[in-house]
Amino acid sequence: MLIALTATAVLGAGVGAGIWAFTRDDGTDPAGGAPATGVTVTNAPTAPASDTAPAPSAPAATPSATPSATPSVAPGYRHAQDPVGYAITVPQGWRRHQKQGESAPVVTYDSPDDGRQLQIFALVEESPAASLDLAENAPAYGFARQPGYRALTRDADGDAFSELTYRYDDEDRGPRQVIDHRFRAADGTLYAIRSSGPETLDGTLLRDPLTTAVDSFCPSGGPCA
Repeated sequence: MLIALTATAVLGAGVGAGIWAFTRDDGTDPAGGAPATGVTVTNAPTAPASDTAPAPSAPAATPSATPSATPSVAPGYRHAQDPVGYAITVPQGWRRHQKQGESAPVVTYDSPDDGRQLQIFALVEESPAASLDLAENAPAYGFARQPGYRALTRDADGDAFSELTYRYDDEDRGPRQVIDHRFRAADGTLYAIRSSGPETLDGTLLRDPLTTAVDSFCPSGGPCA
């Protein structure tokens, strides 16, 4: 009976110490005790200050769990945590809309002034190049079939991104220019960001919002570039 009681006490102490060790987060060593005090020195000169018991050291700093601050943005822009699942910097005052595409939600930010747009959506193809080629040339819906279509510039960087700038004639809004940028995000997923607007606009008015959006793009819960 005495043996059984002793074993129970030891197990109980072990469980309690384990819980304390896992829940304590002040940076101290849960296995360490306070330094020894009350030591008497005999037949010796008066002890210098260094012979006294050392003061306990300050606890080691623990990594902060506070999320990093919102990144700084250029004037005229704002950083948005989009409910679809990513953070992105977009022009201030642009209105957000969302609709369900064939394979993913399509988020659109509309300028209230000059007809510009940003569209963001996830891709299902195996690479940015394959996705852009399909979007341009698919027999049923490729945008190369739009009235007045003409490819203007192309750019690519291996598996990192593929980009096409083109123009076409929109039935309702007239001549339009589009920069279609498809890329692999920091977590490995594929996305497209399309910047569009009237063909008469200066090209930087389309390029700047696209560059800002791509450079700031960060999937929720994953690494950022």
